[in-house]
Amino acid sequence: MKDLKTIVHESAKIDFSQRKAAVATVVKVRGSSYRSPGARMLITDDGRWVGSISGGCLEGDALRKARHVMLYSEPMTVTYDTREESNQNLGIGLGCNGVIDVLIEPVDIQDINNPIAFFESIIKMDGPVALATIFAHDNEKEIGKKLLITPGATKLHNLTDVALEELISRDLEKLFDTKKSEARKYTINGKEKEVFIELIQPAVSLIIFGGGFDARPVSQLAKSLGWDVTVTDECVAHIAPLFFPGADNLSLCQREFVEHHFTITPYTACVLMSHNYEYDRDVLKKLLKTETPYIGILGPRKRFDKMEEEYSRENIILSAHDRHRIHSPIGLDIGAEAPDEIAVSIIAEIQAKFANRSGGFLKYRTGPIHQRDTASDQVFKQVYLHSYEHESAKSS
Repeated sequence: MKDLKTIVHESAKIDFSQRKAAVATVVKVRGSSYRSPGARMLITDDGRWVGSISGGCLEGDALRKARHVMLYSEPMTVTYDTREESNQNLGIGLGCNGVIDVLIEPVDIQDINNPIAFFESIIKMDGPVALATIFAHDNEKEIGKKLLITPGATKLHNLTDVALEELISRDLEKLFDTKKSEARKYTINGKEKEVFIELIQPAVSLIIFGGGFDARPVSQLAKSLGWDVTVTDECVAHIAPLFFPGADNLSLCQREFVEHHFTITPYTACVLMSHNYEYDRDVLKKLLKTETPYIGILGPRKRFDKMEEEYSRENIILSAHDRHRIHSPIGLDIGAEAPDEIAVSIIAEIQAKFANRSGGFLKYRTGPIHQRDTASDQVFKQVYLHSYEHESAKSS
């Protein structure tokens, strides 16, 4: 979502009466790549771009290809072979060991179905959407055409191939459950078409309960990732704009009104770091009634244990689901001590949670690093824990 927001924001600055623009999207990867499918960049005819489709090795050539796209107003799909054994000039020396397809589309601001318009629609929906983009078709006029659906079956598209639309729609509906973005092939009347289907989810929304000095780097780091950040406290002096210049919302809210004052969705992470035990305890009680998948509590484990003991006396029993989403102590084990380091630990854990990853060392991962398969993640986690315990045993 961050790429889409950045592209829409930057496109609003372009004077299209003077400039032309194009959008490049990674639509298919075989092997390894720096960016996974769905990575995008906005390119203008004066040689500028925002976003990225690689670690910098493909952007230059994509810029050259984009000039052709902008000149003739025709989309094109470019294949880059970055394997070391490749004879292509771009592949020599890069060693990324992957074959990458990139769709480059012109931006015609007069066309209501231009890529930017689709991105704007996605952002306004403020919920998960499934998007399909054709990048290989026997009819070149179909390349770049899109189909978008929401969980509520709202549909937006500019496809003219009715048979293909029906096939794609079925796969897009399944995407909300599988959450597996990929390039798919469809054969109609003996002719093959390739379509990139992707699940685009809203940006993470972070609510920080407590406006202490150690909350400031958490807010700053979250904003650098494109997250929506709210900081709330019961003391107005703690949430001065001077302390949180990048936050989207600073809110003075008493603990008893938390669940009514904030919109907390499955895309909202909540961090309790007020250093006030009773405040954190009372806010946690409210958060348990919401859909947030992540609740992080700053402080030692015994602090949360005490909360749980008090809850039990009120006949509030934490479910297995509650225990899964509550993280206390908060953060990944990276040896963080200073506030900035703790912020890295916290944000990294939230990122891992929403990406359904275990947060271990990548060198112990058995599958591709961009893969988000639950089964392989469990293997990765077990290997990491085994290796960690082995190293600990050796050092003790």
